[in-house]
Amino acid sequence: MKLIVRTASYLADLDDIERFIARNNPQAASRLCQHIDDQVEQLADPRFPRRRGRVRGTFELVAHKNYVVIFWERANEVTALNVIHTRKCYP
Repeated sequence: MKLIVRTASYLADLDDIERFIARNNPQAASRLCQHIDDQVEQLADPRFPRRRGRVRGTFELVAHKNYVVIFWERANEVTALNVIHTRKCYP
């Protein structure tokens, strides 16, 4: 199993998502962010699905139909970099 590291930018993205959704539905906001982070935690297992990222050296996890997690992967570590809404122009 790999170590999961969450960067400050990843955590800030989750906070922004939660604040935005919580304006209308605080419980849904909390559930969504927990779901995204649970998916990131699953990346510790190398068999968990992931795809090559659009930026060289990165990978992407479709954590929710509207959100993609951008991450780096090393031999013993996965580093969650950002959470991007699928409508956002990336990279």
